[in-house]
Amino acid sequence: MRAVLFLFLFFWGTAVMAIEEPKYTVLRTTDLYEIRDYADRVAVETIQGDGENGAFQRLFKYISGANVQSSKIAMTVPVTQSTKIAMTAPVTQSTGKDGTAMRFFLPASYTMDTAPVPSDDRVKLVLVRGGIYAVHRYSGRSSVKNFNDAAQTLFDALRRDGLTAVGVPIKATYNGPFTPFFLRRNEAMVRIDG
Repeated sequence: MRAVLFLFLFFWGTAVMAIEEPKYTVLRTTDLYEIRDYADRVAVETIQGDGENGAFQRLFKYISGANVQSSKIAMTVPVTQSTKIAMTAPVTQSTGKDGTAMRFFLPASYTMDTAPVPSDDRVKLVLVRGGIYAVHRYSGRSSVKNFNDAAQTLFDALRRDGLTAVGVPIKATYNGPFTPFFLRRNEAMVRIDG
């Protein structure tokens, strides 16, 4: 029940105020994807060993003050999920005890040196290296099936256009479960050789 409350508070809040998201430059747009150049950014990460709710709760507690400095941190979007192992087509991502990592990006004002230190040893600060990403946007529920379908569409389009994915597909979620499915913004993204 507490997880539902956290989700409601987070996603209700994102619906009524502007939320920071990582900055990027669009390098190219096609009918199915954008090529974006992202800068380095700091995130907090945990492994979903106990599922999405447990991972979300740990990260939400961190930004709510469960850190060594007891600092509250503004929520940003997207929340991302990716596996720690490389994938090849066909794309599949499962959830649960498979090494799937969930990340919250920290506001741009934080660096690895200034970000509050997590107090939960299952939560860690990470520097997400910038780079060139291909991103396919889709609406609907942020389910594993919808993500797998979107990631496969992205991989097929990249192959068609002669581009090579060099990382694992990442699921980026911008809205919560109370946003009508047709208004939701989700993305399948992957680093490309660029």
